Amino acid sequence: MSIVDAVHLAAALLTLSALFGYINHRWLKFPHTIGLVIIALLASLGTIAVDAAVPALNLRDTAEAILGRIDLPDTLMKGMLSLLLFAGALHVDLDALASRKWAIGSMATLGVLISTAIVGSGAWLILGLLGAPLPFVWCLVFGALISPTDPVAVLGILKTVEVPKTLEAKIAGESLFNDGVGVVVFTILVAIAAGAGAGQAVGAADIAELFLIETVGGAAIGLIGGYIAYRAMLTIDEHNLEVLITLALVFLVTAVSEAVHASAPIAAVVAGLLIGNHGTRFAMSGKTALHVQTFWSLIDEILNSVLFLIIGFEVLALAFAGSTVLAALLAIPLVLAARLVSVAAPIGLLRLRKTYTTGAIRVLTWGGLRGGISVALALSLPAGPSKEVILVITYAVVIFSIVVQGLSVGHVVKRVVR
Repeated sequence: MSIVDAVHLAAALLTLSALFGYINHRWLKFPHTIGLVIIALLASLGTIAVDAAVPALNLRDTAEAILGRIDLPDTLMKGMLSLLLFAGALHVDLDALASRKWAIGSMATLGVLISTAIVGSGAWLILGLLGAPLPFVWCLVFGALISPTDPVAVLGILKTVEVPKTLEAKIAGESLFNDGVGVVVFTILVAIAAGAGAGQAVGAADIAELFLIETVGGAAIGLIGGYIAYRAMLTIDEHNLEVLITLALVFLVTAVSEAVHASAPIAAVVAGLLIGNHGTRFAMSGKTALHVQTFWSLIDEILNSVLFLIIGFEVLALAFAGSTVLAALLAIPLVLAARLVSVAAPIGLLRLRKTYTTGAIRVLTWGGLRGGISVALALSLPAGPSKEVILVITYAVVIFSIVVQGLSVGHVVKRVVR
Protein backbone atom coordinates (compact mmCIF):
# COMPACT_ATOMS: atom_id res chain seq x y z
CA MET A 1 0.00 0.00 0.00
CA SER A 2 1.39 3.42 -0.96
CA ILE A 3 1.62 6.29 1.53
CA VAL A 4 -1.19 8.10 -0.27
CA ASP A 5 -3.45 5.02 -0.06
CA ALA A 6 -2.61 4.62 3.63
CA VAL A 7 -3.51 8.25 4.29
CA HIS A 8 -6.81 7.85 2.41
CA LEU A 9 -7.63 4.67 4.35
CA ALA A 10 -6.77 6.32 7.69
CA ALA A 11 -8.93 9.32 6.74
CA ALA A 12 -11.89 7.03 5.96
CA LEU A 13 -11.54 5.04 9.20
CA LEU A 14 -11.13 8.09 11.43
CA THR A 15 -13.99 9.94 9.72
CA LEU A 16 -16.34 6.96 10.09
CA SER A 17 -15.23 6.47 13.71
CA ALA A 18 -16.00 10.12 14.47
CA LEU A 19 -19.33 10.04 12.57
CA PHE A 20 -20.53 6.76 14.11
CA GLY A 21 -19.29 7.88 17.52
CA TYR A 22 -21.31 11.09 17.20
CA ILE A 23 -24.45 9.20 16.15
CA ASN A 24 -24.05 6.84 19.10
CA HIS A 25 -23.34 9.60 21.63
CA ARG A 26 -26.13 11.83 20.32
CA TRP A 27 -28.91 9.27 19.91
CA LEU A 28 -28.13 5.63 20.75
CA LYS A 29 -26.33 6.21 24.07
CA PHE A 30 -24.50 2.85 24.06
CA PRO A 31 -20.98 2.56 25.50
CA HIS A 32 -18.73 4.09 22.83
CA THR A 33 -16.99 0.97 21.50
CA ILE A 34 -20.15 -1.15 21.58
CA GLY A 35 -22.04 1.57 19.74
CA LEU A 36 -19.38 1.63 17.00
CA VAL A 37 -19.61 -2.15 16.55
CA ILE A 38 -23.42 -2.05 16.33
CA ILE A 39 -23.53 0.83 13.83
CA ALA A 40 -20.75 -0.65 11.67
CA LEU A 41 -22.46 -4.05 11.75
CA LEU A 42 -25.77 -2.50 10.66
CA ALA A 43 -23.97 -0.59 7.91
CA SER A 44 -22.35 -3.85 6.76
CA LEU A 45 -25.66 -5.72 6.71
CA GLY A 46 -27.19 -2.81 4.81
CA THR A 47 -24.37 -3.03 2.27
CA ILE A 48 -25.00 -6.76 1.83
CA ALA A 49 -28.74 -6.16 1.35
CA VAL A 50 -28.22 -3.39 -1.21
CA ASP A 51 -25.63 -5.51 -3.03
CA ALA A 52 -28.10 -8.42 -3.22
CA ALA A 53 -30.87 -6.12 -4.49
CA VAL A 54 -28.69 -4.20 -6.98
CA PRO A 55 -25.69 -6.41 -7.91
CA ALA A 56 -24.51 -3.94 -10.55
CA LEU A 57 -23.36 -1.55 -7.80
CA ASN A 58 -20.78 -4.13 -6.67
CA LEU A 59 -20.77 -2.65 -3.16
CA ARG A 60 -19.74 -5.77 -1.27
CA ASP A 61 -16.71 -6.50 -3.47
CA THR A 62 -15.57 -2.90 -3.10
CA ALA A 63 -15.96 -3.04 0.69
CA GLU A 64 -14.14 -6.39 0.88
CA ALA A 65 -11.26 -4.96 -1.17
CA ILE A 66 -10.94 -2.04 1.26
CA LEU A 67 -10.99 -4.38 4.27
CA GLY A 68 -8.36 -6.57 2.61
CA ARG A 69 -6.02 -3.58 2.41
CA ILE A 70 -6.24 -3.06 6.18
CA ASP A 71 -4.71 -6.51 6.96
CA LEU A 72 -6.18 -6.70 10.46
CA PRO A 73 -3.83 -9.43 11.80
CA ASP A 74 -0.70 -7.35 11.14
CA THR A 75 -2.36 -4.04 11.94
CA LEU A 76 -3.58 -5.25 15.33
CA MET A 77 -1.02 -7.83 16.43
CA LYS A 78 2.09 -5.95 15.24
CA GLY A 79 0.96 -2.38 15.72
CA MET A 80 -2.17 -1.40 17.61
CA LEU A 81 -2.15 -4.10 20.30
CA SER A 82 1.08 -3.05 22.01
CA LEU A 83 -0.10 0.56 22.16
CA LEU A 84 -3.48 -0.46 23.56
CA LEU A 85 -1.99 -2.83 26.14
CA PHE A 86 0.56 -0.25 27.30
CA ALA A 87 -2.21 2.33 27.65
CA GLY A 88 -4.31 -0.13 29.66
CA ALA A 89 -1.42 -1.23 31.89
CA LEU A 90 -0.58 2.38 32.78
CA HIS A 91 -3.81 2.62 34.77
CA VAL A 92 -3.49 -0.68 36.64
CA ASP A 93 -2.41 -0.59 40.30
CA LEU A 94 0.56 -2.95 40.56
CA ASP A 95 0.08 -3.41 44.31
CA ALA A 96 -3.54 -4.52 43.78
CA LEU A 97 -2.34 -6.80 40.99
CA ALA A 98 0.42 -8.32 43.14
CA SER A 99 -1.95 -8.97 46.05
CA ARG A 100 -4.10 -11.09 43.71
CA LYS A 101 -1.27 -12.65 41.73
CA TRP A 102 -2.33 -16.25 42.33
CA ALA A 103 -5.88 -15.72 41.11
CA ILE A 104 -4.76 -13.68 38.10
CA GLY A 105 -1.87 -16.00 37.26
CA SER A 106 -3.95 -19.17 37.49
CA MET A 107 -6.78 -17.78 35.35
CA ALA A 108 -4.35 -16.38 32.77
CA THR A 109 -2.51 -19.71 32.39
CA LEU A 110 -4.41 -22.71 33.71
CA GLY A 111 -7.72 -21.09 32.82
CA VAL A 112 -6.68 -20.53 29.19
CA LEU A 113 -5.51 -24.14 28.86
CA ILE A 114 -8.71 -25.54 30.41
CA SER A 115 -10.88 -23.38 28.15
CA THR A 116 -8.84 -24.30 25.06
CA ALA A 117 -9.35 -28.01 25.76
CA ILE A 118 -13.09 -27.69 26.46
CA VAL A 119 -13.85 -25.43 23.50
CA GLY A 120 -11.68 -27.46 21.14
CA SER A 121 -13.28 -30.75 22.13
CA GLY A 122 -16.79 -29.31 22.04
CA ALA A 123 -16.26 -27.70 18.63
CA TRP A 124 -14.91 -30.99 17.26
CA LEU A 125 -18.05 -32.80 18.41
CA ILE A 126 -20.45 -30.09 17.18
CA LEU A 127 -18.88 -29.80 13.74
CA GLY A 128 -18.76 -33.59 13.39
CA LEU A 129 -22.44 -33.93 14.25
CA LEU A 130 -23.34 -31.18 11.76
CA GLY A 131 -21.47 -32.91 8.95
CA ALA A 132 -18.74 -30.28 8.67
CA PRO A 133 -15.88 -31.93 10.58
CA LEU A 134 -12.53 -30.27 11.23
CA PRO A 135 -9.34 -32.05 12.35
CA PHE A 136 -9.14 -32.08 16.15
CA VAL A 137 -5.96 -30.00 16.23
CA TRP A 138 -7.66 -27.21 14.24
CA CYS A 139 -10.55 -27.27 16.71
CA LEU A 140 -7.98 -26.78 19.47
CA VAL A 141 -6.59 -23.84 17.49
CA PHE A 142 -10.07 -22.31 17.61
CA GLY A 143 -10.19 -23.02 21.34
CA ALA A 144 -6.88 -21.20 21.84
CA LEU A 145 -7.83 -18.08 19.88
CA ILE A 146 -11.26 -17.69 21.50
CA SER A 147 -10.31 -18.53 25.12
CA PRO A 148 -8.37 -15.42 26.18
CA THR A 149 -10.47 -12.42 27.14
CA ASP A 150 -9.71 -9.32 25.10
CA PRO A 151 -8.04 -6.63 27.26
CA VAL A 152 -9.17 -3.89 24.88
CA ALA A 153 -12.84 -4.88 25.21
CA VAL A 154 -12.63 -5.69 28.93
CA LEU A 155 -10.82 -2.50 29.96
CA GLY A 156 -13.21 -0.46 27.84
CA ILE A 157 -16.22 -1.95 29.61
CA LEU A 158 -14.65 -1.47 33.05
CA LYS A 159 -14.71 2.29 32.39
CA THR A 160 -18.51 2.18 32.24
CA VAL A 161 -19.31 -0.32 35.03
CA GLU A 162 -19.04 0.09 38.81
CA VAL A 163 -17.06 -2.95 40.00
CA PRO A 164 -15.53 -3.49 43.47
CA LYS A 165 -11.80 -2.68 43.38
CA THR A 166 -10.76 -6.19 44.39
CA LEU A 167 -12.78 -7.72 41.55
CA GLU A 168 -11.73 -5.02 39.07
CA ALA A 169 -8.07 -5.87 39.70
CA LYS A 170 -8.72 -9.54 38.88
CA ILE A 171 -10.64 -8.75 35.70
CA ALA A 172 -8.12 -6.18 34.43
CA GLY A 173 -5.06 -8.21 35.43
CA GLU A 174 -6.31 -11.41 33.86
CA SER A 175 -7.28 -9.68 30.62
CA LEU A 176 -3.87 -8.02 30.33
CA PHE A 177 -1.93 -11.26 30.72
CA ASN A 178 -4.13 -14.05 29.36
CA ASP A 179 -4.08 -12.66 25.83
CA GLY A 180 -0.28 -13.01 25.78
CA VAL A 181 -0.58 -16.60 27.03
CA GLY A 182 -3.40 -17.27 24.57
CA VAL A 183 -1.34 -15.99 21.63
CA VAL A 184 1.55 -18.25 22.67
CA VAL A 185 -0.74 -21.32 22.94
CA PHE A 186 -2.32 -20.39 19.59
CA THR A 187 1.12 -20.11 17.95
CA ILE A 188 2.18 -23.50 19.28
CA LEU A 189 -1.03 -25.23 18.15
CA VAL A 190 -0.88 -23.66 14.67
CA ALA A 191 2.72 -24.89 14.37
CA ILE A 192 1.56 -28.40 15.38
CA ALA A 193 -1.40 -28.28 12.95
CA ALA A 194 0.72 -26.99 10.07
CA GLY A 195 3.44 -29.52 10.85
CA ALA A 196 0.92 -32.37 10.90
CA GLY A 197 -0.42 -31.22 7.54
CA ALA A 198 3.09 -31.21 6.09
CA GLY A 199 4.06 -34.49 7.76
CA GLN A 200 6.44 -32.77 10.20
CA ALA A 201 6.03 -33.45 13.92
CA VAL A 202 6.62 -30.71 16.49
CA GLY A 203 8.30 -32.15 19.59
CA ALA A 204 7.85 -31.35 23.27
CA ALA A 205 11.27 -29.67 23.38
CA ASP A 206 10.28 -27.35 20.52
CA ILE A 207 7.04 -26.43 22.30
CA ALA A 208 8.84 -25.74 25.60
CA GLU A 209 11.46 -23.61 23.87
CA LEU A 210 8.83 -21.59 22.01
CA PHE A 211 6.80 -21.06 25.18
CA LEU A 212 9.81 -19.87 27.19
CA ILE A 213 11.07 -17.52 24.49
CA GLU A 214 7.63 -16.00 24.03
CA THR A 215 6.67 -15.54 27.69
CA VAL A 216 9.92 -15.10 29.61
CA GLY A 217 11.57 -13.29 26.71
CA GLY A 218 8.64 -10.89 26.35
CA ALA A 219 8.57 -10.13 30.08
CA ALA A 220 12.35 -9.56 30.15
CA ILE A 221 12.26 -7.20 27.18
CA GLY A 222 9.41 -5.20 28.73
CA LEU A 223 11.20 -5.02 32.08
CA ILE A 224 14.56 -3.95 30.61
CA GLY A 225 13.01 -1.42 28.23
CA GLY A 226 10.75 -0.03 30.94
CA TYR A 227 13.66 0.33 33.38
CA ILE A 228 15.79 2.19 30.81
CA ALA A 229 12.90 4.57 30.12
CA TYR A 230 12.33 5.01 33.86
CA ARG A 231 15.99 5.89 34.47
CA ALA A 232 15.93 8.42 31.62
CA MET A 233 12.75 10.06 32.94
CA LEU A 234 14.19 10.17 36.45
CA THR A 235 16.90 12.65 35.32
CA ILE A 236 14.61 15.18 33.61
CA ASP A 237 11.38 17.11 34.13
CA GLU A 238 10.05 17.96 30.67
CA HIS A 239 6.57 16.60 30.09
CA ASN A 240 6.61 16.64 26.28
CA LEU A 241 9.91 14.76 26.14
CA GLU A 242 8.75 12.24 28.73
CA VAL A 243 5.58 11.56 26.74
CA LEU A 244 7.82 10.97 23.71
CA ILE A 245 9.97 8.55 25.75
CA THR A 246 6.91 6.46 26.67
CA LEU A 247 5.81 6.35 23.02
CA ALA A 248 9.30 5.33 21.89
CA LEU A 249 9.36 2.67 24.63
CA VAL A 250 6.27 0.91 23.26
CA PHE A 251 7.55 0.82 19.70
CA LEU A 252 11.03 -0.28 20.85
CA VAL A 253 9.90 -3.23 23.00
CA THR A 254 7.50 -4.28 20.23
CA ALA A 255 10.22 -4.17 17.56
CA VAL A 256 12.74 -6.06 19.71
CA SER A 257 10.15 -8.69 20.67
CA GLU A 258 9.19 -9.24 17.04
CA ALA A 259 12.87 -9.53 16.08
CA VAL A 260 13.62 -12.29 18.62
CA HIS A 261 10.16 -13.96 18.36
CA ALA A 262 9.16 -13.05 21.92
CA SER A 263 5.68 -11.93 22.98
CA ALA A 264 5.22 -8.23 22.18
CA PRO A 265 1.91 -8.09 24.14
CA ILE A 266 3.59 -9.36 27.31
CA ALA A 267 6.49 -6.92 26.81
CA ALA A 268 4.07 -3.99 26.41
CA VAL A 269 2.10 -4.96 29.54
CA VAL A 270 5.23 -5.30 31.71
CA ALA A 271 6.64 -1.98 30.45
CA GLY A 272 3.28 -0.26 31.02
CA LEU A 273 2.97 -1.59 34.57
CA LEU A 274 6.48 -0.40 35.43
CA ILE A 275 6.03 3.11 34.00
CA GLY A 276 2.45 3.46 35.26
CA ASN A 277 3.41 2.59 38.83
CA HIS A 278 7.11 3.03 39.62
CA GLY A 279 7.61 5.65 36.92
CA THR A 280 4.59 7.74 37.92
CA ARG A 281 5.54 7.70 41.60
CA PHE A 282 9.26 8.41 41.40
CA ALA A 283 10.21 9.68 37.91
CA MET A 284 7.42 12.12 37.03
CA SER A 285 6.21 15.40 38.41
CA GLY A 286 2.46 15.83 38.85
CA LYS A 287 2.32 17.86 35.62
CA THR A 288 4.20 15.21 33.65
CA ALA A 289 2.09 12.36 35.03
CA LEU A 290 -1.08 14.23 33.97
CA HIS A 291 0.28 14.77 30.44
CA VAL A 292 1.35 11.13 30.11
CA GLN A 293 -2.03 9.84 31.31
CA THR A 294 -3.93 12.26 29.05
CA PHE A 295 -1.83 11.38 25.99
CA TRP A 296 -2.28 7.64 26.43
CA SER A 297 -5.99 7.99 27.18
CA LEU A 298 -6.36 9.76 23.84
CA ILE A 299 -4.33 7.11 22.02
CA ASP A 300 -6.43 4.43 23.68
CA GLU A 301 -9.70 6.10 22.65
CA ILE A 302 -8.66 6.64 19.01
CA LEU A 303 -7.29 3.12 18.47
CA ASN A 304 -10.24 1.54 20.29
CA SER A 305 -12.63 3.42 18.02
CA VAL A 306 -10.88 2.32 14.84
CA LEU A 307 -10.51 -1.29 16.00
CA PHE A 308 -14.15 -1.78 16.95
CA LEU A 309 -15.25 -0.06 13.75
CA ILE A 310 -13.22 -2.60 11.76
CA ILE A 311 -14.71 -5.48 13.78
CA GLY A 312 -18.20 -4.31 12.81
CA PHE A 313 -17.26 -4.21 9.13
CA GLU A 314 -15.50 -7.60 9.08
CA VAL A 315 -18.84 -9.37 8.55
CA LEU A 316 -18.46 -8.39 4.87
CA ALA A 317 -15.46 -10.70 4.54
CA LEU A 318 -17.22 -13.83 5.87
CA ALA A 319 -18.47 -16.77 3.82
CA PHE A 320 -21.65 -18.10 5.43
CA ALA A 321 -23.01 -21.66 5.05
CA GLY A 322 -25.93 -23.33 6.83
CA SER A 323 -23.97 -25.81 8.93
CA THR A 324 -21.31 -23.21 9.78
CA VAL A 325 -23.88 -20.68 10.97
CA LEU A 326 -25.54 -23.31 13.20
CA ALA A 327 -22.13 -24.31 14.56
CA ALA A 328 -21.42 -20.64 15.27
CA LEU A 329 -24.65 -20.30 17.26
CA LEU A 330 -23.89 -23.47 19.25
CA ALA A 331 -20.35 -22.26 19.90
CA ILE A 332 -21.62 -19.28 21.91
CA PRO A 333 -22.95 -21.32 24.90
CA LEU A 334 -19.97 -23.68 24.52
CA VAL A 335 -17.49 -20.81 24.96
CA LEU A 336 -19.45 -19.44 27.91
CA ALA A 337 -19.52 -22.87 29.58
CA ALA A 338 -15.77 -23.26 29.03
CA ARG A 339 -15.22 -19.81 30.49
CA LEU A 340 -17.26 -20.73 33.56
CA VAL A 341 -15.19 -23.87 34.18
CA SER A 342 -11.87 -22.12 33.47
CA VAL A 343 -12.72 -19.43 36.06
CA ALA A 344 -14.42 -21.66 38.64
CA ALA A 345 -11.63 -24.26 38.75
CA PRO A 346 -8.74 -21.93 39.74
CA ILE A 347 -10.92 -19.72 41.99
CA GLY A 348 -12.45 -22.80 43.62
CA LEU A 349 -9.02 -24.15 44.52
CA LEU A 350 -7.81 -20.79 45.82
CA ARG A 351 -10.96 -20.38 47.93
CA LEU A 352 -9.67 -23.16 50.15
CA ARG A 353 -7.19 -20.61 51.52
CA LYS A 354 -8.73 -17.21 50.76
CA THR A 355 -12.18 -15.63 50.48
CA TYR A 356 -13.33 -13.89 47.30
CA THR A 357 -16.04 -11.40 46.43
CA THR A 358 -19.51 -12.99 46.35
CA GLY A 359 -20.52 -13.39 42.72
CA ALA A 360 -16.92 -13.13 41.45
CA ILE A 361 -17.14 -16.29 39.32
CA ARG A 362 -20.34 -15.17 37.59
CA VAL A 363 -19.00 -11.68 36.90
CA LEU A 364 -15.65 -13.02 35.65
CA THR A 365 -17.51 -15.46 33.40
CA TRP A 366 -19.96 -12.97 31.88
CA GLY A 367 -17.42 -10.12 31.85
CA GLY A 368 -14.82 -12.15 29.98
CA LEU A 369 -15.36 -10.40 26.64
CA ARG A 370 -13.80 -11.51 23.37
CA GLY A 371 -12.79 -8.94 20.78
CA GLY A 372 -10.36 -7.91 18.07
CA ILE A 373 -7.55 -10.23 19.13
CA SER A 374 -9.65 -13.34 18.45
CA VAL A 375 -10.76 -12.00 15.05
CA ALA A 376 -7.19 -11.05 14.12
CA LEU A 377 -5.84 -14.49 15.09
CA ALA A 378 -8.56 -16.21 13.06
CA LEU A 379 -7.74 -14.01 10.04
CA SER A 380 -4.04 -14.86 10.41
CA LEU A 381 -4.63 -18.61 9.90
CA PRO A 382 -3.28 -20.25 6.72
CA ALA A 383 -5.78 -20.16 3.85
CA GLY A 384 -8.00 -23.23 3.58
CA PRO A 385 -11.41 -24.64 4.52
CA SER A 386 -10.51 -24.78 8.21
CA LYS A 387 -9.88 -21.02 8.24
CA GLU A 388 -13.27 -20.16 6.73
CA VAL A 389 -15.16 -22.23 9.30
CA ILE A 390 -13.12 -20.96 12.25
CA LEU A 391 -13.48 -17.35 11.12
CA VAL A 392 -17.30 -17.46 10.95
CA ILE A 393 -17.59 -19.15 14.35
CA THR A 394 -15.09 -16.74 15.90
CA TYR A 395 -16.93 -13.71 14.56
CA ALA A 396 -20.27 -14.91 15.93
CA VAL A 397 -18.81 -15.43 19.41
CA VAL A 398 -17.05 -12.04 19.35
CA ILE A 399 -20.15 -10.10 18.25
CA PHE A 400 -22.28 -11.82 20.91
CA SER A 401 -19.60 -11.12 23.50
CA ILE A 402 -19.20 -7.43 22.70
CA VAL A 403 -22.86 -6.57 22.15
CA VAL A 404 -24.85 -8.88 24.44
CA GLN A 405 -22.36 -9.45 27.27
CA GLY A 406 -20.93 -5.95 27.01
CA LEU A 407 -24.32 -4.29 27.33
CA SER A 408 -25.51 -6.51 30.18
CA VAL A 409 -22.41 -6.98 32.35
CA GLY A 410 -23.34 -3.91 34.42
CA HIS A 411 -26.70 -5.47 35.30
CA VAL A 412 -24.97 -8.75 36.20
CA VAL A 413 -22.59 -6.93 38.55
CA LYS A 414 -25.47 -5.14 40.29
CA ARG A 415 -27.44 -8.38 40.74
CA VAL A 416 -24.74 -10.81 41.92
CA VAL A 417 -21.97 -8.81 43.63
CA ARG A 418 -22.34 -8.44 47.38
